[in-house]
Amino acid sequence: MSAAVDAIVEIFTWVGLGAGALLALSGVIMLIADGSWAPVHVLIDDGPEGRVARWIDHAGGVNESALTAEQDAALAHRDQADAYARVGVPGRLRLTKGAPGVRFVLRLAAGFAAIGALAFILSLVLLFAEG
Repeated sequence: MSAAVDAIVEIFTWVGLGAGALLALSGVIMLIADGSWAPVHVLIDDGPEGRVARWIDHAGGVNESALTAEQDAALAHRDQADAYARVGVPGRLRLTKGAPGVRFVLRLAAGFAAIGALAFILSLVLLFAEG
């Protein structure tokens, strides 16, 4: 029975730490690929094809972006809001500082790494408990 428990704990250790490391690496690559986003204050107006957000970027240029249906619903028909604009890419706007996909992958990596660390600690406890 003890050998089976040791094997299961060992599997959880390696899978948890391995998957955690791979997901963390993927998350960091996604974070770098996402680029830099600067906070901006947007003014929202009705455009010919829907609502449009306009803002002045960090370089002093005027930008605009058509709001998606999800963004329009999240803003609840306000005429001003705080958002984030992609640095160096005109017309890119989002409402959250970080990308939801990146946040998900990094949290998943932390979860797997925590499972691996707990399994490693449990394997050490079992090792000294048997002795």
